[in-house]
Amino acid sequence: MEGLTPTRTTTAWLNAIGTAVPEHDIHHAFIDWARERIRDPRQARVFDRMAARSGIAHRWSALPPTREGGSPVAPGGFYASDPMPGTADRMALYASFAPVLALSAIAALTKRVPLGEVTHLIVASCTGFVAPGIDQRIAQRLGLKPSVERLLIGFMGCYAAVAALRSARHIVRSQPDARVLVVTVELSTLHLQPDREIEPLLAMLQFGDGAAAAIVSADPLGFAIDAPFATTLPDSGDLIRWDITDRGFAMHLSGEVPARIAAGLADPDFAHAATGGHDVAMIDGWAVHAGGRSILDAVEAALHLPGDALDASRGVLADHGNMSSATLMFVLARLLGRPVERGVALAFGPGLAAEGFGFHSA
Repeated sequence: MEGLTPTRTTTAWLNAIGTAVPEHDIHHAFIDWARERIRDPRQARVFDRMAARSGIAHRWSALPPTREGGSPVAPGGFYASDPMPGTADRMALYASFAPVLALSAIAALTKRVPLGEVTHLIVASCTGFVAPGIDQRIAQRLGLKPSVERLLIGFMGCYAAVAALRSARHIVRSQPDARVLVVTVELSTLHLQPDREIEPLLAMLQFGDGAAAAIVSADPLGFAIDAPFATTLPDSGDLIRWDITDRGFAMHLSGEVPARIAAGLADPDFAHAATGGHDVAMIDGWAVHAGGRSILDAVEAALHLPGDALDASRGVLADHGNMSSATLMFVLARLLGRPVERGVALAFGPGLAAEGFGFHSA
C-alpha cells in the first residue's frame, strides 16, 4: 500500500538446547519381559532378531527401580500388579515426574546460555494430562513472572517439537524482543501395556523418557530457524495412533510406517514438501526424528542420503530410543556444535504427517 515502508523481517534463532533423561535404564529389562510374553517360539525368535537390530542400546525411565534394584516390571515394581495400574495412577506420576525432568533439561540449558528475561514459555508433551498444566508447574518452580505467556502443545506426538519451535519462531518474528523458553518432555514408559502380540511389543520397544529445553530469540546465536513446512500422506491416519484407555495410553505403531514413509518420499511432490522445497543434494545438516532404525533407514534410502547423513539421529536412537517430541530436540542439540549452511529438521507422527523446518548456522 502507498505510504507503507517495508520493514526487515526478524530472524528467530535456536540459541541453545539442554537435554535430560532419567537415571533408570530399562531397555534390556523390557526385552526380557516382552520375550516371555510371546507364546509362539517362532514369533519370539523374530522379536529377538528385531530387538537386536533395533539400533537401541539404552532407554531411560522416570519410574524408579525397586528396592532390590529391579525394573518397573519386576516384583515390587510399578507394573508388577495384575491388572496393571490404571490411567489415574499413571497420570499422578506424570504430574510429579514430568516437571522434575523438564527442570533438569532447563538446568542443562542454563549451562550453555542464561535464561535471561523469559517472555514466553512453550511446553510440548503427549504422554500425560494434568491441570494446572505442567507449563504452569514449570513456570512456578522457575519463578517466572506471572506475565509470562504460556502455550501448552499436547498430544501431537513425535513432531510436536516442530510445532513448538515453529510457534517460538512466529513469536520472535512478530515480537523481536521476545525470549522464548521451549520445553519438550515425555514419559513414554508410563504407558506399558500387557500385550502379547509382537507388533505392539515391538512398538513399545522403541520408546523411552526424556526432556529437552531451548531458548529461541532474535540473538544471532546457534541455528536460524528458517521456513517451516508440513504435509500429510493420504489414507494413513491409522498407522500411528495413541488410544487413551483405562490402563494408560496404548500406542499403535504399524509395521507399515517405514515403507509408507519411503514410498511417500519417493514421490517428488511429497519429498519436495517434506524437505521444505530444498534440493536434497544441497543439504549439509539433517535432523531427522529418530523414530526407529527402520524409519531412519527408509528416509536415508528414499532420499539417497550419504551413509553418515543421519549419524546424529542414529546416535540419539542408540543412547535414548524414541522419546516422542523430545527426540528431535536431542538430535538438533548434537548438530548445534558444527556449522550447517543448509539444514532440514524433519519429524513424522500421527496423521501420517511430516513436519519440519529449515535451519542454518549463525
